[in-house]
Amino acid sequence: MSQNIVITSDSTSDLGPKLLERYSIKTIPLGITLGDKVYKDGVDITPDDVYEHHRKTGELPKTTATNVGECEEFFSQFTSEGKTVIHFSLCSKMSSTYNNACIAAEELGNVYVIDTQNLSTGAGLLILKAADMVNEGLDAETVVEKINALRDKVDASFVIDSLEYLYKGGRCSALSVLGANLLKLKPCIAVKDGTMGLCKKYRGKFEEVLKTYAVERLENKDDIDTDRVFVTHAGLDEELVNSIVDTVKATVPFKEVFITRAGCTISSHCGQQSLGVLFVRKSPIE
Repeated sequence: MSQNIVITSDSTSDLGPKLLERYSIKTIPLGITLGDKVYKDGVDITPDDVYEHHRKTGELPKTTATNVGECEEFFSQFTSEGKTVIHFSLCSKMSSTYNNACIAAEELGNVYVIDTQNLSTGAGLLILKAADMVNEGLDAETVVEKINALRDKVDASFVIDSLEYLYKGGRCSALSVLGANLLKLKPCIAVKDGTMGLCKKYRGKFEEVLKTYAVERLENKDDIDTDRVFVTHAGLDEELVNSIVDTVKATVPFKEVFITRAGCTISSHCGQQSLGVLFVRKSPIE
C-alpha cells in the first residue's frame, strides 16, 4: 500500500485481525457499555462477553459512537506524519460516528471520510476494494470517488434465528417477534441505502434455512463480482459455518472466501444466531 495513504475504519467493519494486518487497515473502536462499565469494541471486550451479559441480566449493551475528540486523536497519528487518511464509517443513518469523523476531518485536513451506507463486512468489502486501488497507485481523491460509486452495489444481508435482540434494541415490534416465534420464521434482513429492512422470511430449521439463503442470494451469477465474498457470523458452530462456506464455493467461483465473526457492536443488535453472505455486484442493487 502507498506509504502516503492510510486506510482506516471504525470497528464495525468486522474484518478481523488477519485481514486488518494483511491490508494494513487501522481501526478505531466504538464504545460498548455493560452495566456501569464502558469497554472498547474488540479491544477489551468480546462478543461472547456481550452474550454472557445478556444471558445473566436480560439486558443488551449500549453502543456508543466515537466522539469528535477520539476521532481527531486517531486521525492525527497519521496526518501529523504527512499522510492522507481515507476513513470508512458505519452508516450515517445508524450512528453519529460518521458525522463526528467528518467534524474531526475538517479540523485536521487531509482526511477523507466515507459513509459506507452499510455495516459489518458490507463496509469491509468497500475497504478491501479501496486497499486494492491504493495498491494499484490511485490517488486518494480517485479512490474516494470510485468507492462512493460502488456503495450501491454491495449485497449485504443476514439471516437471524431469533428477533429477540432486534426487538430489545427497538428495531422491530413485539407483534413481529410473536409471529416469527409461532410460525418458526427466520427473517432475512438486507441493508439498502443505509437502512436495514426485511427482505424475506424463511421457515424451517436454521441450518437448512442458511443453505437455502446462501444459494438464493448468489443467484444471477453473471452480475456478481467474484473477487471476494464474506461469510460473516455471530458465533455459530464452526461446522455449520463451514457447511455454508462449502455451499457458497459450490455456487459461485469466488477467488477468495473469507470467514469473519461479527464484532461486539454488530452482535449487540443482531444476537448470536445470525449469519450473512456478503459480496459485491456488478450493477447497482434495485
